[in-house]
Amino acid sequence: MKFAVITHALHYREDKRINAYAPYVNEMNLWGRYVDQFLIVAPKASKIEPAINMAYEQDQIRWYTIPSFSITSIVNALSAIILIPVVFIQIFRACVVADHIHLRCPGNVGLLGCLVQIFFPGKPKTAKYAGNWGSNKKQPWSYRLQKSILRSTVLTRNMKVLVYGEWPGQTSNIKPFFTATYLDKEKIPVIERNYNEELQFIFAGTFSPGKQPLWAARFVHSLLQAGQKVKLHYYGDGIERRSVEEFIRIEGLEDKIVLHGNQPKQIVKAALQNAHFLLLPSKSEGWPKVVAEAMFWGCIPIVTPVSCVPWMLDYGKRGFLISESPAQQANSFIEALKTLNLNEMAGSGVEWSRNYTLDRFEKEIQKLL
Repeated sequence: MKFAVITHALHYREDKRINAYAPYVNEMNLWGRYVDQFLIVAPKASKIEPAINMAYEQDQIRWYTIPSFSITSIVNALSAIILIPVVFIQIFRACVVADHIHLRCPGNVGLLGCLVQIFFPGKPKTAKYAGNWGSNKKQPWSYRLQKSILRSTVLTRNMKVLVYGEWPGQTSNIKPFFTATYLDKEKIPVIERNYNEELQFIFAGTFSPGKQPLWAARFVHSLLQAGQKVKLHYYGDGIERRSVEEFIRIEGLEDKIVLHGNQPKQIVKAALQNAHFLLLPSKSEGWPKVVAEAMFWGCIPIVTPVSCVPWMLDYGKRGFLISESPAQQANSFIEALKTLNLNEMAGSGVEWSRNYTLDRFEKEIQKLL
């Protein structure tokens, strides 16, 4: 089977292998076990970050390189007018050859893939929508358009659209799905935390405005001002790092907030195995893997109620859903610490998250193919 993957994920060659963002490649390697060849339509990376990238296991790969483009500003949109026909043609070429078409959405490349797939109604297709499926509020018009096309059983034929969470009133081609990080064999006993000692918090993710890394620092600072013994560890990097560094410097928090930068999966895993809480004050998510990863190891999530997150946390029984300012949330958190059985909350998260392993994920992929 020739399996065409249409994605906006940046790719690059190294030692004759094709590499991309590790969590994405880790998933695609599972798909690759059941296909003969990957036909990848993806942009080429100009910068390599070994700590967060990895190589495809699949040996038979044909890469249709495309230019990166954006439509977020007038200047970018004008440039995109020239680039979009090139991308469209490359996607079309891969779809002609493919036995199965797989779209990675949402994204600019995914949007063009949604349009191209209309011309191949007879070919089996899947689409992985990794964003917030449940609402169109405050979402880019391109995301809303992708959803409309994918929902349409007239425009989109012979396709299973994989979305995070369970949403009522969906068309017949929408399939609730999940993602995973760990294997069944990794279900080792978790370390029981002592919540009377210094509480260890983790932020793991991109330092982007949407992830609000500075919110996490302000929250921990408020806890410290209230007399709580806490420490925050950041794993990740991005454009917001400088603002976090400046906040740490101004408030003199060098011994209470540590920036570790981008780290390999095993380093982050070890941190989650020992931390008390995960902080993810994100403005938007699909299925936040780090939340499920934290719960897998008994690390309690403190997360904004976006997308399917409330369902993941059983509406507050497996973690904290946050909606207030850092200072207000810190006060609410301190009050909750006095009344909640945190070991019970952590245990509930462990039990739930260990249903979603890579072994189960692979079985679901087999069914789709």
